[in-house]
Amino acid sequence: MIKRRLVNKFRVHPGRRVKLRDYPTDWTGTKEAKSLGRDVIKARAEEMLQESREELAEAQELLYASDTYSVLIIFQGMDTCGKDGMIRHVMAGVNPQGCQVFSFKQPSDEELDHNFLWRCSKCLPERGRIGIFNRSYYEEVLVVKVHPEILVRQKLPPGKRDATFWRERYDDINSFERHLVHSGTRILKFFLYLSKGEQKRRFLERLENPSKHWKFSAADLAERPFWNDYMRAFEDAISATSTDAAPWYIIPADRKYVARALVADIIVSAIRGLGLKPPQVSKEKRNELASARRRLLRE
Repeated sequence: MIKRRLVNKFRVHPGRRVKLRDYPTDWTGTKEAKSLGRDVIKARAEEMLQESREELAEAQELLYASDTYSVLIIFQGMDTCGKDGMIRHVMAGVNPQGCQVFSFKQPSDEELDHNFLWRCSKCLPERGRIGIFNRSYYEEVLVVKVHPEILVRQKLPPGKRDATFWRERYDDINSFERHLVHSGTRILKFFLYLSKGEQKRRFLERLENPSKHWKFSAADLAERPFWNDYMRAFEDAISATSTDAAPWYIIPADRKYVARALVADIIVSAIRGLGLKPPQVSKEKRNELASARRRLLRE
């Protein structure tokens, strides 16, 4: 397991005003990591990821068997930050029957005819399951805040789209998440924090490698001029919505192996923190099992 002291550096504690410049995008470049060397860090991170996968498989089985809690994992970040790869690598050992993944793109006309939380609330995980949101209702205070003209399509009642409007959206999100937590959903939110320079490198890799051409979209590149606006939107949203019950983690995403090891460890620790135990079988059920065993032995 990763030391809690290190993990706590990436957790945003309630009431803290987030300034992203205070967080690294490449943890291997920090003072505490340089003494180890990137090769050592990479090898250890990959080893810890494998350990976490095995532990996550066990934790998920307990989660499913208890049928009391659910876990909602939210990934947000700029294009190429590694959300898809994160889900694929971290959840590799999880039973597909106990895990659901949803990606949220541009809302449909039907979704625009409902409140901004509706399309995500339909996809919430059942008790006993892990639900993963690749983007989420947070798009409504990120991309929509950077491009407020999108609000016209949402057919909202008349009113100013000022600081109060956005504060009310943050309040709505906090109330929604508080309700989910009270109902037994453990919420973990990850901002995969990528540097603008690393995004450029990943875009170029897609453009120069024919096998990755399918991943590139001109629409992604169109958002780069708004980079600073997005960073301010992330700072505002994370500052306003990181709570004890539904915390945000700002994960350095320039090195994928570091990001994956951190996220996997945090998820395992959160599920373990629920204190789950195998369901207790009643005396009647034990007698039924014993009878079934005897019948099989007599065959």
